[in-house]
Amino acid sequence: MAEKNKKNPFYFYTHVELRESTGLKARNARELVNIIKDVPGSVIYYHMHVFLQQHQFLSPEPPNAFAYWAVKALGEDALGEFLGSIDVYQYNTVRALREKIIEVIEGYLFDAKDIRNAPPGKEFDFTKSRTFVLPTQYVAYNLTDMVEALRNVAIGSIDFHVFNARLRLGRGINDFSNWIDTSLGYPRLAAKLERFDPYTYTLENLRFNIIDIIMNSPEWGINNAKR
Repeated sequence: MAEKNKKNPFYFYTHVELRESTGLKARNARELVNIIKDVPGSVIYYHMHVFLQQHQFLSPEPPNAFAYWAVKALGEDALGEFLGSIDVYQYNTVRALREKIIEVIEGYLFDAKDIRNAPPGKEFDFTKSRTFVLPTQYVAYNLTDMVEALRNVAIGSIDFHVFNARLRLGRGINDFSNWIDTSLGYPRLAAKLERFDPYTYTLENLRFNIIDIIMNSPEWGINNAKR
């Protein structure tokens, strides 16, 4: 049995979101960007990740809600393409991500000849979400425990420890990498887990990719050699 790190175990959490409308709606791109400037960061995070959460088993990288609305409601294909091409993984804070979204929309509006309004009933409805963090039964003391837990936790836990931790909670790194580095002392493995872009995977595929990286690492052999 692998040696257990009893001082700093990894506790797996999951989360539940309660969603409701903010009451704020945008008819066009100018109204959209003006509201984006003022809404709470949780609103920005929600709309940039809602498709990732909903389409858990579909092809990776569905568009974010802003890009989807620009195409489907406004018929602004170019704006939708610009918004859809924002690489969320390049940003460690919601503030920085918000600034990029604003930059993209305002840059588009600067060159726009006219501003299109969405049809009645198709306005962009800004949604806010309250997140409730819940403990799970899974605890990891070493890499063996980590892999076993990763195989069994609900995908909401994967979402929480990878996406929420890194961006919404402002940690700048996923929880798995942070624990493997600071608690287990495996900085190279931690870097490998942080290096790949999680937004190019479905949540289920993300689970298996994390497991694969761990089990194919030299650290996995070291972990299992400790008796």
